[in-house]
Amino acid sequence: MDKPDKAQKFVGIQISPISFIDEGVDEVLDTLQDRVGVNVLMVGTVSWLGLKVGRSISHHLDGWPDHGVPEPFSMKGGAYFHPRPEYYANTSITDFRSKDPEMEGIDVLDMVIPEARARGMIVMPELMEPVLKYAGHGSVNQVEVPGLPLTLEIDVFGRRGPEPCTNNPDYRTWWSSLIEDQCRNYDIDGLMWCNERRSPLDLMIQGEAPACFCEHCLRLAGLRGIAVEPMHKAFLEVYEYFQRARAGEEFADGALVEFLRVLLRNPEVLIWERFWLERSKDLDRELYGIVKWCNPNLEFGLNVWNRNHFNPFRKAQWPWDEQTRYSDWVKPITYQHQSGEIYRKEMAFLHDSILRDVPPSEMTPIMYRILGLDEAPWDEVVGTGMDPDTYVFGQCADAIRGVGGKVPVYMGLGVDAPRTRPDQAACTPDIVYRSVLATYRAGGRGVIFSPNYASMKLSNLDGAARALEELGLK
Repeated sequence: MDKPDKAQKFVGIQISPISFIDEGVDEVLDTLQDRVGVNVLMVGTVSWLGLKVGRSISHHLDGWPDHGVPEPFSMKGGAYFHPRPEYYANTSITDFRSKDPEMEGIDVLDMVIPEARARGMIVMPELMEPVLKYAGHGSVNQVEVPGLPLTLEIDVFGRRGPEPCTNNPDYRTWWSSLIEDQCRNYDIDGLMWCNERRSPLDLMIQGEAPACFCEHCLRLAGLRGIAVEPMHKAFLEVYEYFQRARAGEEFADGALVEFLRVLLRNPEVLIWERFWLERSKDLDRELYGIVKWCNPNLEFGLNVWNRNHFNPFRKAQWPWDEQTRYSDWVKPITYQHQSGEIYRKEMAFLHDSILRDVPPSEMTPIMYRILGLDEAPWDEVVGTGMDPDTYVFGQCADAIRGVGGKVPVYMGLGVDAPRTRPDQAACTPDIVYRSVLATYRAGGRGVIFSPNYASMKLSNLDGAARALEELGLK
């Protein structure tokens, strides 16, 4: 393996505002630059998720890291920079500044950028959708943003859902305003955007009611010639199939054939799925355009959900080549030690419904072939995690083939990504070390340590430092 070009070094880390308060800006930056070799800071600037802007959300399983404050953070969430009112004149969502007492009067970008610049470090805000109540991400219980409930999705039964509708003009304009505000008013180098929204079909596979069918979605669909009443009836029948399948009802020809039969009888579901998908991608494309309008030199990177390579439906829906049209680089999420449990959870949704007639132990080798994986068997993968030399290397190589040289691939490497069960594989320095080497061996152009410095053990980041030294990047 040839050593990477140090002049093109991109070694990033995702970091929450509270770390700078807990440890001090100088100490954090010196540690990351000198001890680890980081030169890119991905700063969480707006979120209601502990995974993005808080301390460790899995300390009960993983213990506290060897830095920072070893106690829970009573996070309220919101914006950790000072939103400028003039940018939010076209949305009713205006009162969203963080009310965390630790961050009172503090703008994390104003605090970090001067010290980062003095060290020659790159700074990019990190933003993700969903940004509010997101299971498994340490969401706050109460989101104190006036008027936000009026933007919530409407499900197929007419009920308000747990997330805002991305087609709601107020909510969509709010995202555009957030991006413009940060791009125009801070000396940043770009931003990283992550879209982890679940589609209507995805929701049904997981046993939930599909959404969204609010007035804004229906109007936009109507402009595209989609008939509302047949679509609504079709969703009710497909939703009912998933409920019957998950309840264990017997089907004469098995669950998979019955699913295909119901779906073919209701093609309106696929038409709506395509409409929803394109509108979701439109949000990414619109934000990319806003960044470039504000400053063509700013980079727009895509932080790409690992479910896109663990789910055959999502893998079909989100091809790499298409994403190169609205990104300057892509970051496939590969949280190696955590990924065995994530894969099991993802596949369990299918084994509870469409694939319930095939034992997981028999289906796993086949699904691995379909998805391009080569990992431990079903009964072992939670405890072993996924191996850096096969999983990280393989996903990096897949992404590089997919983007076809149009944009760089920076691998999102898990360092102490939160575990959810005690028998789940834990992060080690060796896992991080081998993940970094696997990235560059596969042809990756950089790495981003994820999901949050506040939960990372420095002893595990030392594995990254060792690899970067061997590569001549530290």
